[in-house]
Amino acid sequence: MAVNKKDREILRQLAQQVAEIAALPVQQETISLWKALNGLKPVRPMVMIDQIAWHEMEFDGELAWQTEDSQCHGYEAWLRKLLYSWKHMRVDMVVEPVVEVGKAIYAKGGYEPGVQEQTAVLDPDNGVVGHYYLDQLKTEEDLKKIRLPELVHDEKATAERAEKAHDIFDGILEIRLQGMVPMYNLWDRLATWRGPESLLWDLVDRPEFIHQIMARIIAAQTSLLDQLEKNGWLGHSQGTIHCTGAYTDELPAPGFNPEHPRAKDLWTCGMAQLFSTVSPAMQQAFELDYTEKLYARYGLVYYGCCEPLDGKIDIIKKKVPHVRKISMSPWVNLERGASQIGRDFVFSRKPSPAFLCVDNWNPKNVEQDLRETLQTCARHGCPLEFILKDISTVRYQPQRLWEWADIAMRLVQEANQ
Repeated sequence: MAVNKKDREILRQLAQQVAEIAALPVQQETISLWKALNGLKPVRPMVMIDQIAWHEMEFDGELAWQTEDSQCHGYEAWLRKLLYSWKHMRVDMVVEPVVEVGKAIYAKGGYEPGVQEQTAVLDPDNGVVGHYYLDQLKTEEDLKKIRLPELVHDEKATAERAEKAHDIFDGILEIRLQGMVPMYNLWDRLATWRGPESLLWDLVDRPEFIHQIMARIIAAQTSLLDQLEKNGWLGHSQGTIHCTGAYTDELPAPGFNPEHPRAKDLWTCGMAQLFSTVSPAMQQAFELDYTEKLYARYGLVYYGCCEPLDGKIDIIKKKVPHVRKISMSPWVNLERGASQIGRDFVFSRKPSPAFLCVDNWNPKNVEQDLRETLQTCARHGCPLEFILKDISTVRYQPQRLWEWADIAMRLVQEANQ
């Protein structure tokens, strides 16, 4: 279906602004800085902001929709958010003159249990809500709900998506068809099928049942990756991996073919946030022993998210092949984490977003928090990045986030002087 003239003009005007930003020399300069960090030879610490409470960020109409066609809203939202971020909180973001169009790849009939839940909502405009997940995997019979996937590529749907993108953006932005890039947050997804309480109890009371679940999940994920590789349906040319810059001179691997990417040409990421209070031995037995072979197939790996990993660096080194970045959440002991990471990996610090949601915004607390990490990592020579994410609210004061960005960039630039 053709895009109406008004919507097309709106999107092209926004795209032209993006193209002009993408042409600035600073984009290549920032890419070089990311490559240095990811190569463990940083010029300075890097900064990213992601997972933003966009429903609270409106300012002067900058995020207001103007297109009429619902199918154009996605492109418009992406363009407006990109321009907004560049203007108010660009930190070390990179703007490329590219529109990525996802290929229509899906699992025929599904291969995992759907989510059954109850939710608790405080702010109806906020996508972050409370969840109570119903246990769908209580018995061995229930395990049949986890099946081997049968992937299908709807080439007609992909062609229609690409045609629409070309109609809108040709002459301004490049269109890049993009395949799937798997990530391995397997325990996060498992928690949505069962609820965290059932899983944590079963780690102790029914460990063999948990092993059965994980065996089926890994079989499904291995089959999925096999099919993506075989058919050339993996993505490529990653600018980010789980909220952080992915630019590197080490990928893709020799022999890369953009029409047929391989796992070894890519970054992947993994995490087990449910294991925040689980021992290193249990995390190895119930997660890393299973995911190790998947990680081994990729070029580089970013491991962790919000779970505190400062006491598990040893098993990550041993059981996560090709790991390059290790997440250090707000709940880690900075000294312990930095002393073990040293110069061997990127210390991917997740500053607490709680500073943004308190009654009284205090920039001095933000600066003190960031300085503590900078000083600790400097003592141990850790390559460092700050990734501010999981921002569920800024109390409808977007300037808080803008100021956080200014503080962070001032500090990391001072660290390079």
